[in-house]
Amino acid sequence: MSEPLTLEVFYGISSPWAYLGARRAQSIAQKHGAQFILRPIRVIEANGGIPLRTRHQARQDYHALELERWRDFLGKPLNLKPKFYPCRTIEIAAKAVIAVKQAGLDAAPFSFAVQRALWAEDRDIADIQTLRDIALATIGDAGPPLVQAEASPEVEAEWKGNLAEAEKLGIFGTPTYVVKGELFWGQDRLDFVDRALERHALIGH
Repeated sequence: MSEPLTLEVFYGISSPWAYLGARRAQSIAQKHGAQFILRPIRVIEANGGIPLRTRHQARQDYHALELERWRDFLGKPLNLKPKFYPCRTIEIAAKAVIAVKQAGLDAAPFSFAVQRALWAEDRDIADIQTLRDIALATIGDAGPPLVQAEASPEVEAEWKGNLAEAEKLGIFGTPTYVVKGELFWGQDRLDFVDRALERHALIGH
């Protein structure tokens, strides 16, 4: 029996590109009957990833230009200079996504709302109370307790496992979409993700 078709999303929860592609990636997965799997990570410097704040100014300037282009092209709300970016930390938010998953709940609405909070609402996603408010709004009463300053051993293990798997796969930046071991870096590659999922769906995975 073939393995189920999946779309794994390795992403930094503060990445504007992950935000821009989040809902479309989920829609593409649903279109092909693929399981949508969120795997929060950070930039993998061991594979050559470079955090934005340490890049040459010319690259930072071009990053801003491309963000404006994509924001306008996609028609998505996005502040080019959000109040709380770069984030003080992404780990509380990223590990909260993992905790929601481990609780057997749908983490996608929470993750999407966290991304939107940073990029469209000028909210601080490094702030625990902000994250708990988002969890309550997207998950209900079960959500806020899953946001913790100190992650459980199980959540910490999955976070480290995501980082290790990303490094093993050769991932360096986010978002990186993975279909049957094939990497697609950046939300501008989602058309290729769509085609890959269609191809595997047609051949029975």
